[in-house]
Amino acid sequence: MAANNLSGGVPGAPSAEDIRSGDRRALARAITLIESERQDHKELAQALLEKLLPYTGNAVRIGISGAPGVGKSTFIEAFGLHLTAIGKRLAVLAVDPSSALGGGSILGDKTRMERLARQPEVFIRPSPAAGATGGVARRTREAMLACEAAGFDVVLIETVGVGQSEAAVAGLVDLFALLVQPGGGDDLQGIKRGVMELADLIIVTKADGDLAALARLTEADYISAVALTRGHGKRPRPQVVSCSAAEERGMDEVWRAIETYRRALDEAGELARKRADQAVEWMWREVEASVMAALRDEAAMAALAKRLEAEVAAGRKTPTAAAARMLAAFRAAAQEKSG
Repeated sequence: MAANNLSGGVPGAPSAEDIRSGDRRALARAITLIESERQDHKELAQALLEKLLPYTGNAVRIGISGAPGVGKSTFIEAFGLHLTAIGKRLAVLAVDPSSALGGGSILGDKTRMERLARQPEVFIRPSPAAGATGGVARRTREAMLACEAAGFDVVLIETVGVGQSEAAVAGLVDLFALLVQPGGGDDLQGIKRGVMELADLIIVTKADGDLAALARLTEADYISAVALTRGHGKRPRPQVVSCSAAEERGMDEVWRAIETYRRALDEAGELARKRADQAVEWMWREVEASVMAALRDEAAMAALAKRLEAEVAAGRKTPTAAAARMLAAFRAAAQEKSG
């Protein structure tokens, strides 16, 4: 059966039993349902996730990010093939950039990872970012839970690697891996401090051919940089490895580094705490998104928002005062409805 099963349209809810049995078509339908913005589909999706929740949490959750051109797709394919070779089942949730003009999504993963997509132990699901904060599809977390319930051992989330995407992915996974290309000291200085602080694993790609020697130097530079960083509580110090995805070398070292990091996290009691904190953070993101949606959907609130926007733009009202007015009107409307 093909690894990518993207059903057309939005289906009804598949059964939790079908998903737990590893039925890829059911899993694809479930994720399509999860991503739907229709209210009835949202209710079906949440009911399904409630049934699946007890069977989640057993996968290794990995985030992959890196600047465009670093070779994320090539790395994921080589790494995924290594995982299947050692008996792992892999789900890849690839968040694609949405078109700035038409809103369409460049869902090219079947061609980007053709060999990996043919593996029976692999499920690849591209999802449009569609304006979601940080380049991560809003329902990526729920899609990840569905994949775990379907019995996948590793769930890998690939992000577009721009803006705030690194922080968004780090808030979903056990381990955040940053891919970097071979480069000199100037390139190292150019790496954003925040990204370095988020990284649990730094992977130097393209360590082959003419770039092999430079890759070794880059690896040494990052090892030195990591040694100077302060620890984050009980969080293990980030590791640095290099690999060649083109030659499929170094993938075993990457997997060992991931296992070592996650084991250390688990033994320190940090894995359970980290996941609990992430779940609570996601709850508040949902609250914020739901409140914003309610503000936009209410006709009276939308009209008020336009008037306040005009006043703020004209300099007649401060943004803070306008926001307070919006919240006061929202509370009044909520009280009127409840009363």
